[in-house]
Amino acid sequence: MKAQASSSQGPVVFPECWGHRGASATFPENTYASFEAAMRDGAEGIESDVHVTQDDVVVMFHDPSLERTTGMKAVIRDSKWNGEDGIHRARTIKTPKQPIPTFVQTVELLMKPENLHVKFNVDVKVQNDPNRLFRLIHNIISAQPDWEKVLAPRIVLGLWHPKFLKPAETHLPYLKRSHIGISPAFARQWFWDSCDAFSMSFFCLATAEGEAFRRDCQRAGKGIMVWTVNAVHWGVLAILTDHTRTWLDLREKLAADFQGTAAVASGPKYFLWTNWKYYTAPQLVFSRLNQTYLIKNGGPFDYNLKSAPAPTNRVAASA
Repeated sequence: MKAQASSSQGPVVFPECWGHRGASATFPENTYASFEAAMRDGAEGIESDVHVTQDDVVVMFHDPSLERTTGMKAVIRDSKWNGEDGIHRARTIKTPKQPIPTFVQTVELLMKPENLHVKFNVDVKVQNDPNRLFRLIHNIISAQPDWEKVLAPRIVLGLWHPKFLKPAETHLPYLKRSHIGISPAFARQWFWDSCDAFSMSFFCLATAEGEAFRRDCQRAGKGIMVWTVNAVHWGVLAILTDHTRTWLDLREKLAADFQGTAAVASGPKYFLWTNWKYYTAPQLVFSRLNQTYLIKNGGPFDYNLKSAPAPTNRVAASA
C-alpha cells in the first residue's frame, strides 16, 4: 500500500522510492551492496544499467567502459567476464570496494523471499545490440521458478533509443516498457504508443511543456518516474534517488504532517526561476545534445518505428 496523507486539495499519494543505481549515495553505484542497502532502507524498487560482455554476460554497469568507477580500464563489450583478465576481477574505487554484479546475481537478489515486492527498472544503455541483449535477458528471467507471476511483472525495461522497441516486443513481450529521456517532445514522437511509463528528468518536467506532458500521461494512464526528490505534488509513480533513506524519511514526515513538511521540503515557489536549467531554451539544447549522443552511439532513429502523434497541449511559456 502506498504512503499517503491528506491536504487541503484532498488525499495525496506519495511516489514510491526507487534506488537510483541502488543506494548509491552510501555504497558504490550499481553494486550488489548498493542494491541490498536500498532494499534494507525500504525502497520499493531499484534502478540499474545493463551492458553485455564479449562472452555474453549481462552486467550491471552505467558506463560503456570501467575506468570511471573501478580500478580497471576496459570497454565492456570488448572484454570477457571470465578468464584471467576477465572484468569479474574489477573492483570499485569507492569504498567499501565492490565487484561488478551480473544480471543473474541481481535477479537472484530480487527472488529472495524478503525482496519479492521490489521492482526492478532496467536502464538499457544505447551501446547494446537489442536482439542479443534481450535474448540473454529472457534466458535469465525465464530460468527462475514461477517467473511469469513472481518476477516478470516487477521488471520495467527503460529505453532511450527507438531501435530497442521492436526487439523488446519480440523477445520480452511480457515486460513493461518505459522511455528514459529528457525531452517530452521526443517521448511523444517515438515512444508514446509503445511504452507504459516515462522516466524523465525533473528539469524537463518542470517546464510548461513538461507540465502538459504530465497531464497527458495522467489522462492516458501512463506512469511517470522522475529523477529527483522534489516531485511530491506531481502525482508521479516513483522517484529515482541516490539517497533512498533521505526520501523515505521525508515521506514519513509528509505522511505525519503534510502541510508543514511540504512547505519546508519544497522550498519557495519561485525556485524554478532561479536556475537556468529550468528554462525552455536550455532544455531544447540538452535535448538536441542527447539526440546527437543517441544517434552517435546507437545509430539513426528508424522512422518506421515512429509512434502516432500523442495528445498535446500547446503552451506559450515555460517556468
